[in-house]
Amino acid sequence: MGVPELSARKGVRVAMDWMTRSPLRSFVFIFLLSLAVRGYFLTKVPHQYILPHTRWEMEAVAFSLAQRGEFADPYLLPTGATAHLPPIMPAVLALIWTLFGMGLTAGYAAWLFRIATQAAMYGLLPWFAGKLGLGKPAGVLAGLAGALWAEWPGHGEALTAIAMGLLLVAFLRRWTMGLGTLSGSLLLGVAAGAAFHLQPALLPLALGCMAFELWWSRHRRKWVRSAVMALGVVLACLPWGWRNYRTFDAVFFIRSNLGLELRMGNHEGAAAAMEVMDVRQEHRHPRTHEAEARAVQELGEVAYMRRAGREALEWIKTHPAAFLSLTAQRVAHFWVGPLYDPLPASAVSLLTVLALVGAIRFLPVLAIPQRAALLIPLATYPLIYYIVAYMPRYRVPLNWIVLMFAGAEVWHWIRQR
Repeated sequence: MGVPELSARKGVRVAMDWMTRSPLRSFVFIFLLSLAVRGYFLTKVPHQYILPHTRWEMEAVAFSLAQRGEFADPYLLPTGATAHLPPIMPAVLALIWTLFGMGLTAGYAAWLFRIATQAAMYGLLPWFAGKLGLGKPAGVLAGLAGALWAEWPGHGEALTAIAMGLLLVAFLRRWTMGLGTLSGSLLLGVAAGAAFHLQPALLPLALGCMAFELWWSRHRRKWVRSAVMALGVVLACLPWGWRNYRTFDAVFFIRSNLGLELRMGNHEGAAAAMEVMDVRQEHRHPRTHEAEARAVQELGEVAYMRRAGREALEWIKTHPAAFLSLTAQRVAHFWVGPLYDPLPASAVSLLTVLALVGAIRFLPVLAIPQRAALLIPLATYPLIYYIVAYMPRYRVPLNWIVLMFAGAEVWHWIRQR
């Protein structure tokens, strides 16, 4: 073994020791690296995309909130109050625009908030990896890789990922150290319910964790603890649910748009990916089609969404083979990347394969609760995205787990050498 190789190995070990010795140090280093990378790309974005605007649903609702104080009008035409989106991200965006005015400063402040949440998500990976059993070195490598992976800021996916990680750490603590107090169960339920207002797709994950807890725990009052946790979820969801009931005279979970999403992904001539249909302009969304926006005006949002859902279900019933084919394609897109775009698909596929190898290697040596904390989100969170049209940002809240498994495998290779 030559002197340069020995020096390189020593340098890697010293650097990793320095990064893993302090969670705060690793967080700050990865956070600043991620912020720098995304800040550089932000300087390349034209000003028309920085300025507050109403081109997309979330920005349109935020604009309405900032200007009129109404959670409304996400579509091409004014349609009034809406529940098309979960409330947290439009509210945050509206607050930033209100504080900084509606000019370029407000636009940059909103973008900086989004990329800062992404940087925080990757900065937390060493801590998450240590808590969930994969080890801080795996988290450091995952965080560094994520910091250099400059994805589109999106609709709050980074905040969803942070909320997911914190919930999993909290559940794992309950599973390994007892179920805690009744107040702790209530607070965890409230936290989970609040997270649903970032992304309702977290609901299957929370249900999966609660089901595992009931199966795994030998606590004599586990059913009481679970009931109190469920009460916390209800309490957290009650204000927004009451607003929606008063506004629409209907009960639904956080968002109203499931029927529309089903129809966009399941209709005659549908493609598995939204970007493919964007090119064809065939998915009948009231954000882009005036006739659909007028239908929302005439029917009301909830009635329109229910009609869209019935159309989707009728098509699925009469075209089961096509639906299964689309579903299989969406599963493939989710795990191996956008197949219509070979370069990012290759990168995502490589990451997924590397993570799979890491999972096969390390899951057997973890405790059962640790395995559950890592596998439940991978199994449950994507479920809704298998039946609606694929978009690359849908996977972002799960990428941190995939990156950690890949990081664990890469660190294993480094140690072996």
